[in-house]
Amino acid sequence: MASLLRRIPWWGRRPPSAPRVFANPNFERISADCRIEEETFSDYVAARYYPVHIGEVFISRYQVVGKLGYGAYSTVWLARDLNEHRHVALKIFIRSQSMGSDAERELRIYQHMAEVSSKSKHPGRKAVRTLLDSFKVVGPDGEHQCLVHPPLWENLKIDNIMFGAEDDSIFEKFEEAELNNPSPRKEVEGGRFIYVSRQLDAPKELAPPVLCDFGSVVSGEQVNTRDVQPDLYRSPEVILDMPWSYEIDIWNVGCMVWDMFEGGHLFSGRDPEHHAYRSRAHLASIIGLLGLPPRELIARGKRGAEFFSENGDFKANVPLPPQRSLEEIETNLQGDDKERFLQLMRKMLRWVPEQRCSAKELLQDAWLKGQL
Repeated sequence: MASLLRRIPWWGRRPPSAPRVFANPNFERISADCRIEEETFSDYVAARYYPVHIGEVFISRYQVVGKLGYGAYSTVWLARDLNEHRHVALKIFIRSQSMGSDAERELRIYQHMAEVSSKSKHPGRKAVRTLLDSFKVVGPDGEHQCLVHPPLWENLKIDNIMFGAEDDSIFEKFEEAELNNPSPRKEVEGGRFIYVSRQLDAPKELAPPVLCDFGSVVSGEQVNTRDVQPDLYRSPEVILDMPWSYEIDIWNVGCMVWDMFEGGHLFSGRDPEHHAYRSRAHLASIIGLLGLPPRELIARGKRGAEFFSENGDFKANVPLPPQRSLEEIETNLQGDDKERFLQLMRKMLRWVPEQRCSAKELLQDAWLKGQL
């Protein structure tokens, strides 16, 4: 009899959890005139977003327990996997008609990395976010791609750097907080709600930073010219509209290492006239640190003549900041340690892409090896 029971697929497994009821009416109601969350994007269109309700269950398995965040192309939710009795993150993209191929590209990239990782023992595979599941859901205005991941913790002080969390209790506390003190929300047309994101508590122990969000990933073997990278991490070749490759990632690493170690951005792209990010202000900030770019580099960019004269002078009608050096703005280190750290920065933060060190070369850097 026992051997017969063991042949039944569900035998010995914990049955699925029942969905919880999120019906607490004591939440703050936000005025319809107040733009919040994803509504604050200049190109926001309500019909693009799937109208998630906290408590909703997707594919009879994933129950949404709260909102983690939002972006121009997706919203992210903490959910409980009723089958596996664990918390997961749901990334729900805007409708497929508006996304084009980006959502499918991100899914394919995760699937490709999972296949490669399954055949490799490379230690770096643990630093890449994994995909647990994917599915599509049909909303009032079209189909939406959904990705299921392990949940991460975001360090808000250093701007969108995601860490693994060894402490699962922060997700339990998040869910209980939503049950007992529901998130503020705004009701909009059609009985739809826009929720305010809830911040996770800091975990007792952080896992290493995790690479995620691969919607813009492309093959490094092809010529790439599309506009990529978050504003303050845009590399010179992207700003100048040049073909780009692996070197833009090295520029990003330099900016990210500085952010994490120094607690602030190395460059500013805030335009004094428009009071918002502009490419010309970003270039001015880079010039303030690295000096003027080589004229040969300017000539390679489609937008080079927009920002620079034939003589290579900056002409973009935004003031250049006072010239500064890395030595002047680095304040956390002293002596040889400071010198080695700044040598690492200079290997990555160079105008000419081909002059930046490769990832393999950076692994041999003295300061970096001393931190590992």
